[in-house]
Amino acid sequence: MYGLEEGLLEQYVSFWRRLSRGDFGPSLIAFPTPVIELIRRALPWTVGLLLTSTLLAWIIGNIGGGLAGYFRQSRTLKIIDRMAMFIRPIPHYIFALILIIFFAYLLPLFPLGGGHTVGYLAAFTWPFVTDVLKHAFLPAISLILLGMAEQHQVMRLLAQSVKDEDYVRYAKIGRVKEHLIFGRYIVRNAMLPQVTGLAMGLGRIFSGALIVEIVFVYPGIGTLLYRAIMESDYNLIIGITTISIVAITTAVLFIDFLYPLIDPRIRFK
Repeated sequence: MYGLEEGLLEQYVSFWRRLSRGDFGPSLIAFPTPVIELIRRALPWTVGLLLTSTLLAWIIGNIGGGLAGYFRQSRTLKIIDRMAMFIRPIPHYIFALILIIFFAYLLPLFPLGGGHTVGYLAAFTWPFVTDVLKHAFLPAISLILLGMAEQHQVMRLLAQSVKDEDYVRYAKIGRVKEHLIFGRYIVRNAMLPQVTGLAMGLGRIFSGALIVEIVFVYPGIGTLLYRAIMESDYNLIIGITTISIVAITTAVLFIDFLYPLIDPRIRFK
């Protein structure tokens, strides 16, 4: 089954041949289920939760940070900026535990963990969808708030820097409307580094943010990887690591192809 009767060179070549087909062998903790089957079951949960949370945090954080960087005198934006400064250093797992204590234990508004209620038949029905959303609410909020705080602070600094550029001052002298200056001069130029940051942020989907899945016992890649590490399932660890690397590099490559559409200075004529 493992090809151990062959020589080292044959084993090495056979390993890469199987890897190119997505064949990571059987899982040791769920033998003889193939590793790729376990990943296929867990991946939709991770994509649905972490990818959505990352994109929402990126969009909302950049909008709020751009407003805070341009309209520096707004009291409301100053309060939001202080909240972001307070939230950002909190680790994912600490923030997740705080949400569990307040909104799942003291105020039992949401479930303590899991992906759906035990015994529910997975089907595309309204009761099952609402149950899944209810279980995903606290993990999503923890990721969105922390991601928003980070994006907010970075975007605020970028917007403040762009605001002092000569072309912005010239636009103000020319009586260009404030909303046009903010949208076309400030946000568009400050967003360029943030687009690159988005690709790097997608990489965190398969790193620190997976701790949130473990805290909430969410049936995604993070929980599966934790089980694989605790049970020394090397095949499953290799499979998840490989899928993570492919996903991150593909996202970065896609952002690189998209970048010329955003920044006209690097377009090829």
